[in-house]
Amino acid sequence: MSTLTPGTRSAVGQGVAPPARAIETAADRGAGRARSWGQEARPLLRMMRLARPMRAQLLLAVLAGAAATASGVALLAVSGFLLARASQHPNIVAISIAVVAVRALGISRGVLRYAERLSSHDVAFRVLADVRVAIYRRLERLAPAGLAAFRSGDLLARLISDVDSVQDLFIRGLAPPVTAAIVGAAAALATAAILAPAGLVLGAGLLLAGVAVPVLAATTARDAARLSAPARGDLGAAMIDMIGGAADLHAFGATERVLARAGQADAELTRLARRMANAAGLGAGLSCAAAGAALWGVLLLGVAATGSGALARVPLAVITLTALAAFEAVSSLPAAAVQLTQSRAAAGRVTDVLDASDPVREPAHPLSVPAGPLQIVMRGASVRYEGAGRPALAGVDLDLAPGRRIAVVGPAGAGKSTIASVLLRFCELESGSVTLNGQDLASFSADAVRARIGGCPQDPHIFDTTIRANLLLANPAADEQDLAAAADRARLLGWIGSLPQGWDTQVGTHGARVSGGQRQRIAFARALLADPAVLILDEPTAHLDAPSRKALMADLLAATTGRSVLLITHDLDGLDQFDEIVVLARGHVVERGTHTTLVRGEGAYQRMWRAQNASAHGGPARREGRPVHRNLGRTIARGWSEPFANGLTGKDQQRDLHTARLLGREAHELRLWPTPPDGADPGQAHDGTRHQLRPAQPGPGHG
Repeated sequence: MSTLTPGTRSAVGQGVAPPARAIETAADRGAGRARSWGQEARPLLRMMRLARPMRAQLLLAVLAGAAATASGVALLAVSGFLLARASQHPNIVAISIAVVAVRALGISRGVLRYAERLSSHDVAFRVLADVRVAIYRRLERLAPAGLAAFRSGDLLARLISDVDSVQDLFIRGLAPPVTAAIVGAAAALATAAILAPAGLVLGAGLLLAGVAVPVLAATTARDAARLSAPARGDLGAAMIDMIGGAADLHAFGATERVLARAGQADAELTRLARRMANAAGLGAGLSCAAAGAALWGVLLLGVAATGSGALARVPLAVITLTALAAFEAVSSLPAAAVQLTQSRAAAGRVTDVLDASDPVREPAHPLSVPAGPLQIVMRGASVRYEGAGRPALAGVDLDLAPGRRIAVVGPAGAGKSTIASVLLRFCELESGSVTLNGQDLASFSADAVRARIGGCPQDPHIFDTTIRANLLLANPAADEQDLAAAADRARLLGWIGSLPQGWDTQVGTHGARVSGGQRQRIAFARALLADPAVLILDEPTAHLDAPSRKALMADLLAATTGRSVLLITHDLDGLDQFDEIVVLARGHVVERGTHTTLVRGEGAYQRMWRAQNASAHGGPARREGRPVHRNLGRTIARGWSEPFANGLTGKDQQRDLHTARLLGREAHELRLWPTPPDGADPGQAHDGTRHQLRPAQPGPGHG
């Protein structure tokens, strides 16, 4: 199962297309302004449909809210009657009903308001829970290739902040407007029954404050509210990038630049929030002005009617206080309109995730994956990621028979991890075929394939829990013997036994409390516990020093004896024990054969082998009288972390940079990356565009 975890990169699995910013561009904003209100309201209407099973609670919230507001208006009107009538010194019996009514209305107002808030919030929180579960399930289906258009921080903002904004639809968007309509109409009719002109003035004031002012406030805040949700996601992404990549930013001296970028995102969000607050303040001020004008109009008409003898003094007090209290029903509508405009934008971002297309097509009638050994045959496989100029894979053939070991090597962006994505059904083929025991791989459901073809990704996530819980993710039904067997094969059992808390030792966030080698072994033990028929290992020795790499590789080879293994690696140690080595470059197979055959040739593998041996023995310390670190600095300054081929991953590039540093040569001179045209700046792509360094992406070459 794929798991969404915040990080310093896009929430994309290994070997998928590079991420695109998931925030609005200027063109998007211009197109958004052209959309009709009806189109923009569709996400909110979709959220409302989620509340259909809770129609009774919604109806209760509306009725309770209307009754509570009506009780408040009636309380002030009856109080006015009581005070005015009491000033005439009547018999106590004449005002006893009013006294009892004041008490009853005062109590019922609080009780009904509590019932309204309880019902509306219950509906809101239940819908929010359903939406969050739906989003997470959708993310689980989309990961990793389907999330290429989203950044991790932006996805987190959609899951938390944007979903939270949707609750205003049920708290402020349904009950208050209906309540205002019911209570406002009742107050205007009651006033008109006493003095018709006063009722008309009150009704006009309520329409102005309850309809015109909220529409004006929402229109004023429309652009700011629509952009605030993407801006909040942009700020969240910047903060996660900055916090998650703090060590690398510091190492590359990019802290101030990234802090400035986060500050700009914060300033933009603050500017939008200020515009929304100004709109809400404008609405509140105009609402108060409308209420004051209507109150004065009712009072003047009442005084004139009283002077002419058409209206008694007691009714004058009643209609005046009724007019004053009636605006309680519409006072919250301008702020609610502004907030609902923001909720509409947030709901749109939520539905964008829910409506994201599946990265792979599920078969209508999936076949059952065979229970025995699996044979995988790939013929002419080609994969092209959306927006990529060239295919990530082009005409690749691969034969992985039961018990066979194949290693896939090549420079960054060669398409190695894309092969793993195809076999795990994370992406679709553009052309060619992949068969599983003679059947098309696409005829099996993705989950069923991943149950039999599994492994360890390049950056396995270690959860902030115990060693036992991390392993049980792969097989919750595993017993102590199963855990011990998997840990023993990964050479973890002795280390676990030496820990004071043993299996219940907390490993910390991302496994921070254990060494890099132990993290890789925990991930490997988890893969073994799942017991897949085919094991795919993507850079299992990444981030480790040379002794740890050799030890882990030896243990991997011993633990996978007799099992089908596909190894994706830059480390050539131990590949002499593999049945076949496939060398990729720019999506094409450029060499294949055994280690002995390839190392004797004059191809890419032989150059990589020579470079690794030179690196292991220290390599030349200087070239042309310049220190190694100066060459590396020039390489970084020219943008080598985003070289020519599309879709290269930062960690692979930095690993090649590490080799270049040890050898004191530029990376293209090692033939690890394509050589630029004569006279071209190495910091530019072949199409003349300059690539920028992404220091937030960690690499094993640091420290």
